[in-house]
Amino acid sequence: MTSITSAELNYLVFRYLQESGFTHSAFALGYEAGINKCTIDGNMVPPGALITFVQKGIHFLEMEANLNNSDADVDEDFSFLQPLDLITKDVYELRQMIKDKKKNLHKDRDKDKDKDKEFEREHERESARVREKDRHEREKESEKDRERIEKEKEREKQHEDIADREMVADQADQNNDKHEENGNSGEPMEVSTTSTSQTCEIPSSDVMILEGHTSEVCACAWSPTGSLLASGSGDSTARIWTIADGTSRSSVQNSHLNVLVLKHVKGRTNEKSKDVTTLDWNGEGTLLATGSYDGQARIWNTSGELKTTLSKHKGPIFSLKWNKKGDFLVTGSCDKTAIVWDVKTEEWRQQFEFHSGPILDVDWRNNLSFATSSTDNMIYVCKVGDTRPVKTFAGHQGEVNCVKWDPTGSLLASCSDDISAKIWSMKQDKYVHDLREHSKEIYTIRWSPTGPGTNNPNQQLVLASASFDSTVKLWDVEHGKLICSLNGHGDPVYSVAFSPNGEYLASGSLDRCINIWSLKEVKIVKTYTGNGGIFEVCWNKEGDKIAACFANNTVCVLDLRM
Repeated sequence: MTSITSAELNYLVFRYLQESGFTHSAFALGYEAGINKCTIDGNMVPPGALITFVQKGIHFLEMEANLNNSDADVDEDFSFLQPLDLITKDVYELRQMIKDKKKNLHKDRDKDKDKDKEFEREHERESARVREKDRHEREKESEKDRERIEKEKEREKQHEDIADREMVADQADQNNDKHEENGNSGEPMEVSTTSTSQTCEIPSSDVMILEGHTSEVCACAWSPTGSLLASGSGDSTARIWTIADGTSRSSVQNSHLNVLVLKHVKGRTNEKSKDVTTLDWNGEGTLLATGSYDGQARIWNTSGELKTTLSKHKGPIFSLKWNKKGDFLVTGSCDKTAIVWDVKTEEWRQQFEFHSGPILDVDWRNNLSFATSSTDNMIYVCKVGDTRPVKTFAGHQGEVNCVKWDPTGSLLASCSDDISAKIWSMKQDKYVHDLREHSKEIYTIRWSPTGPGTNNPNQQLVLASASFDSTVKLWDVEHGKLICSLNGHGDPVYSVAFSPNGEYLASGSLDRCINIWSLKEVKIVKTYTGNGGIFEVCWNKEGDKIAACFANNTVCVLDLRM
């Protein structure tokens, strides 16, 4: 029989103490037990190993006690014992306990049989009464619906003639309204598009459906330099798709698409500890970084070869980003730390341990400093080489889901479960603007590629926020005011992305719809409905394609060439 050594047990207890936050106890045990001299590879030990080990032992004892009981009827329900019994009693005592329990159970069952029969008869009578009542209710509702439909038909006939006469006048009024809206009106616009015109629907001939993932696809990103699209999934793989110009939907279905599969686990897939949670291309588009639920970051080349595995985190990686220069990669983890990695040496450069909760997002300000946000409601600005935060931003009252620097690196935007987005400046400790118009949690934010420091310097800088209240809101950052609310979705909006020229905004929602909004006309100009909730949308560098990843294991590419 396989047995566990004292060194192995000491290591499991050490890891349990570490993972549970008992830092001092873990240190004391590690020192006295000589954990640092242990030959066990820590990367091979999954989080929660001790708990899993104990639970499996309890399950084994339980099964042994039941299945080896000579009087046991296999068809009987297992008599699950208390954990304390399993730990303090041997197998023979457990078997006797199960025998006694089953004797008592059979006695109780005999007594209850007569009661059960009477109860069943009464239950059947009650069910019949309920069914009859439901039938009457449905008949009433159907009658009401028929009457309602008849009334609506009559009302529509009456309005048709009036609508025809008023159409010309309405068009003139709309032109006047547009003119006034383009002026300096103080009130934000409420743009509702609940009944989108069918002419907006993107035809299937302009939609490419990429199949191959075997679990939900939670992340996607275009290469900044070419026609490569990366996707990351819960099936333990990332994929690099080559999307050639002019590729139509039919050609994808009738031929093998050029795709590289980046496996994060050897052998079987769908191992949940290897979920690909986040990914990011370097600025040159030559390397793809992926973060995984196993706490490791991996770097791949465009040929799909694994170049580097970066291991130090003790929990899932939720966010990672390359700096602009491409020499550093920062990762944010559930273990409450951020780590900056030196890509050339393939070693960690510095670990930042400021947060008291899991880190949800990271974003570079420049090549040396970056911001982190966490479930602890805090935001820290860190710099490579500094042992303390350069800046601390406190003000949110809930988990901070996302942080993004503006194109010049002077303003930081954040959004939170506290239903607010905030704008921060390195020049002051308190937020510059507190943006409160959403009615539910704000999941993500994006800056427009406009204003100073962008390719569109003459256009206004705008911030977009996407919320669980099913809306996207656009903000005037200079004055901290709401410009307009885009109300085109029926479920939480998980992702927004501006087109490279800043003229359009794409939004993806759990309602399975991608909406493309014209920011000049402030309306939906294109829409597509898929077969699953949408977790992320992104534009290619030319601005003529949008990729979206879905909960139904697919990635879709929409061709937007007009």
